[in-house]
Amino acid sequence: MPEWLIMTLVMAGTCAVVVTGAVLNSRRLGEEDDPDETPDVLDYMIMMIGVVYAIVLGLAIAGVWEARSAAQDGVRTEAQALHEVAERASVYPGPVRDRIRGDVDAYVDHVVHTEWKVMIDKDELTDRGTELLTTLRRDVTLAAPHNDLQSQAYQPMVDQVAAVDDARGARQQSAGSTMPPLVWFGLMLGAALVIGLVFTLQIRRSPRELMLAVMFTALIVFLLFLVWDFDEPFGRSVGDSTTAFTDLFPSARGGS
Repeated sequence: MPEWLIMTLVMAGTCAVVVTGAVLNSRRLGEEDDPDETPDVLDYMIMMIGVVYAIVLGLAIAGVWEARSAAQDGVRTEAQALHEVAERASVYPGPVRDRIRGDVDAYVDHVVHTEWKVMIDKDELTDRGTELLTTLRRDVTLAAPHNDLQSQAYQPMVDQVAAVDDARGARQQSAGSTMPPLVWFGLMLGAALVIGLVFTLQIRRSPRELMLAVMFTALIVFLLFLVWDFDEPFGRSVGDSTTAFTDLFPSARGGS
């Protein structure tokens, strides 16, 4: 199911619950109830709770966004390092060059079409990806230079393979959700509390008050959806964050 559809359904359902609750609460109170009798101190407490929750929600959004940005930077580093290895191998004889580029293509193809799905579903990398990287490292290391041009390319290639290994390790550490379950519990409880305060203010069934309640609820749901969406640093589908590989290696865009 597309993420935008999930957000729309959750937002519509939550807003419908709030409107229904407001209407039933207004009927229960009756016409004689005066909302102006709400103590002023209660208004200040409600505003304080809303401000505190807004700060916590903003920090949560900033945290998951920062984690996703760092993860994406690591992916770009990994893809760029592989691209550099493939390009620098052009100074070697045909068999050596083709072997190194074949190792790079095999690794990229496995990462895009196999490992990425495993990483999203199980929060771990595959042994096959490690084997393919080991093969690439061995072939690059054994590509002994025989002239000055190859000597100039050899050490940078070795360094780029090391950069790939380091970026791959960072990708493994970044796999999985960023927000701990306890924080999610607090965010959901806070959302229910803040939305529930709407009933404490004793809103009526007037179109203006109901519209404000719906808009407020929709905003809270949308912000929570942002946290949920950014909570997966590498996205929730393969195509979300593999573009760094597919842009540099167009052959990886096809099937597995």
